[in-house]
Amino acid sequence: MLVLTRKTDEAIRIGDDIVVKIVSIDKNSVRIGIEAPADVPILREELVQAVSEENIRAAKETSDELLGSLSKQLKHP
Repeated sequence: MLVLTRKTDEAIRIGDDIVVKIVSIDKNSVRIGIEAPADVPILREELVQAVSEENIRAAKETSDELLGSLSKQLKHP
């Protein structure tokens, strides 16, 4: 991981077409702006984690439901 120190209005560039700019710095937070092509997804990490966990939970529930249904069908042809 690359760790950089930046001040308000300073930026970093990722590749040729992504710019991350420090918009403001408060006591407990940093606001950043990201300029990137429209086809580059920009997501907050906590949302990615939440969706991943929900997908895993949904897949497990679907699998459990499917197994239960198949089990009933096998017992009562």
